[in-house]
Amino acid sequence: MSEFFAEYKTIIVFLHVISAVVWVGGMIALRFAAHPSFMQIESPAHRLERVSHALKNLFMIVAPFILTLFITAIIMIKGYSISASDYKVLGYAKEGIWSVMLVAYIVMVMRRNRAQKAIAEGDFVLAKNQLGLIGAVMVPINITLGVIAIFIGSYFSSVL
Repeated sequence: MSEFFAEYKTIIVFLHVISAVVWVGGMIALRFAAHPSFMQIESPAHRLERVSHALKNLFMIVAPFILTLFITAIIMIKGYSISASDYKVLGYAKEGIWSVMLVAYIVMVMRRNRAQKAIAEGDFVLAKNQLGLIGAVMVPINITLGVIAIFIGSYFSSVL
């Protein structure tokens, strides 16, 4: 793995960084740019439909980047021998952060899917409850965790 990493290091690191940027950046754009616009839609039913649709698009866009992020992380952990270095605690912290973010992503996808089903059935209260937690809590937490993980990765780039 070390030889593979050494040969393709620039590409692997680039794919890792761009994947993190797309995932975290997509959440930032949705939460701080699109969300306020959605709140201007007067019809609650139409607002929920638009939010659900935007989340579906975001989740589909970031899915391959999440996979790429995890594959490149494994390659870099092995390539840099992080598990055997003085930085292993930070390496484990970063792995843990991205893992928590992945679990949150899966839960958000499930909640969005339940909301979409509720919208189709005319149950807008259930839809609002499903989507509300995503926007108010889950996405901001994932943004914060992602920024921390990106900072740790930046630190690694200066010491490894």
